[in-house]
Amino acid sequence: MSPRPYRSDRRAAAAEETRRRVLAAAREHLSGTGMTRLSVDAVAKAADVSRQTVYNAFGSKSGLLEALFDSLAEEAGLSLGAAFAADGVDEALARFCAAFCGFWASERPVVRRLRGMAVLDDDLDKLLRERDGMRRTALITLLGRFDGEPPAAQVLDVAWQLTSFESFDLLAGRDGDGGRSTEEVARLIADAVIAVRNGLPRDA
Repeated sequence: MSPRPYRSDRRAAAAEETRRRVLAAAREHLSGTGMTRLSVDAVAKAADVSRQTVYNAFGSKSGLLEALFDSLAEEAGLSLGAAFAADGVDEALARFCAAFCGFWASERPVVRRLRGMAVLDDDLDKLLRERDGMRRTALITLLGRFDGEPPAAQVLDVAWQLTSFESFDLLAGRDGDGGRSTEEVARLIADAVIAVRNGLPRDA
């Protein structure tokens, strides 16, 4: 019997382990205070691997960032299934806000650092904008499910901004200063989004 399948499985397992190791190191380093910009060299150093190893695992810096964003969402358990399964639009919006507030809270130091770095990093800025665009698309789909048509532009713009990390971060306050809990922020944002949707005319 040829040993090739066995060796192939071992190589695949080793490659996957390297990916997990690099992503874990990037996440841990971003949670601290030492990283000022997200470079392949910085991530490779944090993971104690070579720069080429990172490129072999992810193909490019953009590939690394995409994988990092996906792993953050997966680790946090971000899912919009409950929102899309809701029977009413108010419940759907409340679940949507709760899902993103839970994600923002669980990854708050990392997301805050990434968004700060994006000011001076075009690759990171581009990918963050794409991820924000995915949230906007999800809102269009969710609201359209109940209204039968895309939401009014003003409703969408306000809902999109209210469900952003920046809104969550401001409303939650600083850690340890008696700020709002994640559940309180989610309820506050959901109430605001629902009020805007119900208060603006469909042709606004």
